[in-house]
Amino acid sequence: MKGRVKKGVLLALAVALALTVSLGPVTARGTTTAALPDFTRIAKEANEFVVNIYTTQVIERRVLGPEDMFRFFFGDKFGPFFPGMPRKFKRRSLGSGFIIDSQGYILTNNHVVKGATEIKVKLHDGSTYDAKLVGADPKTDIALIKIEPKGKKLTAAKLGDSDKVEIGQWVVAVGNPFGLSYTITAGIISAKGRVIGEGPYDNFLQTDASINPGNSGGPLINMDGEVIGINTAIVAQGQGIGFAIPINMAKEILPQLKTKGKVVRGWLGVYIQAITPELAKSFGLKKATGAVITQVMKGSPADKAGLKEGDIIVEYRGKKIKNLRELPRLVAITPPGTVVEMKILRNGKMKTIRVKIGTMPEEEAALAEPSGEQVKLGLKVAPIPPEVTEQTGIRSGVYVTQVDPGSPAYEGGIRPGDVILRVNRRRIRSLADFRRAMARIKPGEVVAFL
Repeated sequence: MKGRVKKGVLLALAVALALTVSLGPVTARGTTTAALPDFTRIAKEANEFVVNIYTTQVIERRVLGPEDMFRFFFGDKFGPFFPGMPRKFKRRSLGSGFIIDSQGYILTNNHVVKGATEIKVKLHDGSTYDAKLVGADPKTDIALIKIEPKGKKLTAAKLGDSDKVEIGQWVVAVGNPFGLSYTITAGIISAKGRVIGEGPYDNFLQTDASINPGNSGGPLINMDGEVIGINTAIVAQGQGIGFAIPINMAKEILPQLKTKGKVVRGWLGVYIQAITPELAKSFGLKKATGAVITQVMKGSPADKAGLKEGDIIVEYRGKKIKNLRELPRLVAITPPGTVVEMKILRNGKMKTIRVKIGTMPEEEAALAEPSGEQVKLGLKVAPIPPEVTEQTGIRSGVYVTQVDPGSPAYEGGIRPGDVILRVNRRRIRSLADFRRAMARIKPGEVVAFL
C-alpha cells in the first residue's frame, strides 16, 4: 500500500514538472510570458539589400543685400532699386532604399530624391555608386532609381503581399536614421489603411517600430523576411507612430515607372462621397459600404456609360468597395482603354454597368497634388473621415490633418481637426473644390476660411 502511494506521488510530481516546462517561464502571479521573436536572421538578410541614399540639390536663394537695410529704415519703396542678390547653394539630404533586382533597381520615397541633381548609393560593404532617377510618382511618394553594378552580385529583397498583413504582427523597420548607417527597429503593425493627408491614394500601414529622419525609403519587413512596406512618414508630435506605404501599391506602379518614368492613371470622371450609417439606412443598405456618386463630369467615361448622380458603386472589377478610399485607387491602377464591369445600386435595384476607363486629364492629375498656395499656407487637408461625419453631421468640406507651427494658417487660428466649409465665401464640398479655390488665390491675397 505504501509503495503504491509513493509511485502515485512520484508520478504526480513528474506530470507537474512536465507542465511547468511546457508552459515556459512563470511569473510571480502564475501567468506565463511568451518569448520575444528573434530578429537576427532578418537583420543579416536585410543588410544585403538595404542601401544608404545621399542626394545633392542645387537651390537658388536670395541673400541679404543693401536693399534689406533700406527696407528696414524706409519701407518697401526702395525695393525696386535693389533687385536682390540670388546665389546658388548645395543642399544635401540622406535617405534609405532597398534593392529589388540584380540589375540595380532600387525602390525609395519620391521625397528622398525629388529635385536632386546628384544621387549616390552606398551598399552594405561600403562601395558607392552614382544612381539615376528612372521614374517617380509624387501621388504615392514612390521613386525608382538605378545603379550600374558593373559585374557586382547584388542581393534583392523579397517583396511580400501587403494585403495579407494583419494588425498585431511583428515587423522590422530598416534604414539609416540621422545618417546612422544600417539601423533596425522592431514593432508591430498598429493599424492598416490609414489616411493622413499625404496624397489622394493614402492607404498607409501604421507601425510602432521607430522610424526617424533618414529612415524614409527603407523597407518594413515581416517575420518571413519579406518587404511589406516602404517607410515614409512619422508623426513628429507623437512617439511610436510611423507610417509605411504598402508594398503592393509599389508593385502596381513599378512596370510604368520602369518603362515610362511616370504613372499614367485611369479615370472614371465622378465625384464620390462616403456611405455613412444614415445614408446606408436611407438607401436600404445593410452595411455602410460602397461610394455614392455626387457628381458626374460631363463627357467623362462615367457619363458615357450612363452613370448618374445618386448611384452607389458597390463593386469594381469583381472587388467589393468597402470604403470611399478604395474606388479611386482601383480606378487609378486600371490601364486606360480597359472596359470594366461595375455593380451599382440605383433606386434600390442592383445593376451591372460596363465602362471604358479613360486617361486621367492633366487638370484632374493636378488636383490630386497639394497646391502651391496650400503649401505656403502651411496646412494639409483630406476628405472628412466617416467618424467625423458621424460625430458632427458635417458631410461636405475638407478636414485639416496638419498645420505647420508658425505658418500663416497657424497664425490665423486653424488647427488639425478643423473642418473647412468655405474659402473666400466659396462653398467647399470636396477636396477638388478646395484645391480649385486655392488655385484662384493670388500671392499676397488675404484668405478667408470658414
